[in-house]
Amino acid sequence: MRIWLHDTAGGLPATFWYLWSGLLINRTGAFAMLYLSLYLTEVRGADTALAGLVVGAYGAGGVAGVLLGGVLADGWGRRATLLASHLATVALMVALAFTSSLATIAVLATLVGIAHSMPGPAFVAAIVDVVPIERRSRAFNLQFWAHNLGMAAAALLAGLLSRASFTALFLVDAAATLATALIVAWKVRETLVRHRTPQKSAQKTDRARQRRPGLRTALTDRTFLVFVGLTLVQAVMTAQTSTIMPLSMRADGLSPSAYGTVVALGGALIVVGQLFVPRLIDGYVKHRVLAVSTGLLAAGFGALAFADHLAFYLAASAIWTIGSMLAAPPNAEINAELAPPTLRARYQSVFYLVFPMAAFVAPALGGVSLKHLGDWHWVITAGMGLLAVGGHLLAGPFRERRMTKIRSVTPDTSLSAA
Repeated sequence: MRIWLHDTAGGLPATFWYLWSGLLINRTGAFAMLYLSLYLTEVRGADTALAGLVVGAYGAGGVAGVLLGGVLADGWGRRATLLASHLATVALMVALAFTSSLATIAVLATLVGIAHSMPGPAFVAAIVDVVPIERRSRAFNLQFWAHNLGMAAAALLAGLLSRASFTALFLVDAAATLATALIVAWKVRETLVRHRTPQKSAQKTDRARQRRPGLRTALTDRTFLVFVGLTLVQAVMTAQTSTIMPLSMRADGLSPSAYGTVVALGGALIVVGQLFVPRLIDGYVKHRVLAVSTGLLAAGFGALAFADHLAFYLAASAIWTIGSMLAAPPNAEINAELAPPTLRARYQSVFYLVFPMAAFVAPALGGVSLKHLGDWHWVITAGMGLLAVGGHLLAGPFRERRMTKIRSVTPDTSLSAA
């Protein structure tokens, strides 16, 4: 195996760090769509309903993009999928910068949603390809940190650029995306290992193709789907920080700046504290870590039933943010270890669906719940989290045995271990 696969920094392969750098740049520059609704209403004259539909089209494109990205990354290759999706995003962003037709913008927003979501499964599958099992917790922890650091930087940059020009917003986003594509093209080799089988008769080959595992394998894997369902609960709780919590704070008489303070605290805790998470969770069984982290999420959001001052919201935010930080590495590790090596990206794509689903479920049901139940909404949210705690404790041991069995019969296929 070539030397580039063995070059390491901090115990992780050099290829990981190129992927990490690309992800950080990508997330830092991915700010244009955060301001899409404002752009549509303030610059293009769209009403609120139409702006909502266009933003919804972007989200719908994201669902399709996640699945498409997973299928392409397993078949076409990680590097090819990353390059194609990033270059497509560059072209679409430039087109959005100079398009005035609302109908065209709606089509472009849908396509951007697809292109934006495609790299996710490929990024994670490539990380699993190159990082040995014993180092994946640290790798996924750094990935989560880079994602949140980039998003925090993106929010700040978006605010500054939007004051100058929305056109600049789209063009700088395109430039950052192009920078990520150049890093992948220059430094990241294809990490997908293609398993060759001896030639067979045409009839046997046809039967094998008909039985070839694909996306259906992930969608019918009950152990995996139980894990995805429990992660969906976590994602729905977390999604309320940007959907339902602002409404609750407004009902308590708190200003938008108070909401910004709560969000800023969560981001600061992740940026400062996420790097210490591996030391806290190393040596502990994954399902117990997830049970504790989900319990912290339940406690944090449940505390909002009694919150009426900013200090209380800040304390609750600290609790659930710590829970999210603890959950990130084991969630990614379990997802990687449950997937067959040839279906890594497809499993990632199914796992990634929980986030657009949560982005829909949290406001759609949470808004109705908060309106009719008031503070009892947060009690119900806490109860949902506690049920997920029980789910992890019940399903976890079987899941751990399944992963141990997979590891015992499947060698570490990471390129760094080759």
